[in-house]
Amino acid sequence: MARKSGLGMGLGALFDDNSGHDAVSTIRLSQIEPNKSQPRKNFDDKKLQSLADSISRNGVLQPIAVRDTGGGSYRIIAGERRFRACKMLGLTEIPAVIKTFDERQTAEATLIENLIREDLNPIEEAAGLHELIEKYKLSQEETAKVTGKSRSSVANSLRLLSLPDDIKKMLEDGALSVGHGKILAGIEDKQELLSLAEAARDEKMTVRQLEAAVKRLSEDNKPPSLLPKNTYYVETALSLREILGRKVKITSSKDGKKGKITLDFSGEDDLKAIAQVLANLDSCKA
Repeated sequence: MARKSGLGMGLGALFDDNSGHDAVSTIRLSQIEPNKSQPRKNFDDKKLQSLADSISRNGVLQPIAVRDTGGGSYRIIAGERRFRACKMLGLTEIPAVIKTFDERQTAEATLIENLIREDLNPIEEAAGLHELIEKYKLSQEETAKVTGKSRSSVANSLRLLSLPDDIKKMLEDGALSVGHGKILAGIEDKQELLSLAEAARDEKMTVRQLEAAVKRLSEDNKPPSLLPKNTYYVETALSLREILGRKVKITSSKDGKKGKITLDFSGEDDLKAIAQVLANLDSCKA
């Protein structure tokens, strides 16, 4: 018989009927071990302390979910934060629901719990999805169905794992968002990639601003065949670039009667520097 999988429908599905083992039991903490496949690697100490304070006042309001691994031992499926908070308080027991999940169901449920509670940073989420795919030979489509995400969302998440470690750290720390990461993952040049990531972080760029910066960079790097055919425009652009110390782009209409000069700048101070150089050029001419 095919197993019933409703995990993608929400965390509540974790506590639905499962072979009649939905009764809440009280289990000693010493009999319970964390799930080694837990996708979340970092547990915020302040948030754990806050949860411990809540449990101290109100008790454990929702039981954790565990699977029986035999010999009187249990492995956590969902609720590791509650388990850790109880240990912080020095408690010896915790309410739990014993589920008859296999390893794959356990991995799915653990990932689902974190995704729904939004406890994972983008890299932890991507790593969790990747482990499901690799360990259980799932397609991206199957993974999307299991987790309740769209296939494109799963694909974009997995792309983050291709980013350099420095940029992954920015995503883990919250300095960059998933949206930023999605754009950066499409850049092949490693030096440009890191420069853009650092600029996005330091200048607190929105996703749209980063997207615009990438577009400008792409236009600046167009091959010579796409530059203005008039060699005078090319030479003038190179000359201005040398004087101003920045990229200069010159475009013109087909008949050459109208055109536009584009200068890149970053921030108010840089713009003032451009204005100063242009003012000096004007005074020299006078």
